[in-house]
Amino acid sequence: MKVLLFGATGMVGQGVLRECLLDPGVSSVVAVGRAPTGQRNEKLREIVRADLADLSPVEAELTGFDACFFCLGVSAAGMKEEAYRRVTFDLTLAVARILARRNPGMTFVYVSGMGTDSSERGRVMWARVKGATENALLALPFRAAYMFRPAIIRPLHGVRSKTKLYDVFYTALGPALSLVAPLLPKHVTTTERVGRAMLAVARNGASKRILETEDINELGRESAA
Repeated sequence: MKVLLFGATGMVGQGVLRECLLDPGVSSVVAVGRAPTGQRNEKLREIVRADLADLSPVEAELTGFDACFFCLGVSAAGMKEEAYRRVTFDLTLAVARILARRNPGMTFVYVSGMGTDSSERGRVMWARVKGATENALLALPFRAAYMFRPAIIRPLHGVRSKTKLYDVFYTALGPALSLVAPLLPKHVTTTERVGRAMLAVARNGASKRILETEDINELGRESAA
């Protein structure tokens, strides 16, 4: 399986990249982002672009992939809706439309979030924008598309968040989260399980197109068995 990964330097993307590189069924990973990952692996190739909204100079390199794992995103904290929509909806769809045209047999997996508003009419700004993004992605002519809606993601294996507040949160509460996680399968997952679940749906599909934390945990466990 050939994988295209967006957002490999973020917390989720780091975990997904790790699982892809460890998986013997993944032959190659192309990571696309604004900064290099700093990793070296014979499976890994990187495309570094300052402006991810314009991929026309590298569009020819985005062909021939079985799956795309889109882990790119920003926190909505302190952002106006227009700015958040530009980064979340506009950028994601600009990339996805190119990929759907270039890779009609691709499975596209998008990292959204628990509480996303599919109606696009709710009062919470980020949830509306994420809902609009999900709906637009599901309408594109991919072989399959899946929306991942994790709640709390516990970083494992040295993965760190680039957002200082989140990094402090996970560092301080990591031990407690590891203890309560088995009791809260609907709310807590890990970077490892997210990565394994993405690989599972890319290979075998899933019964749902929108996957909540509990679904992600189940798929992540099954793929590790």
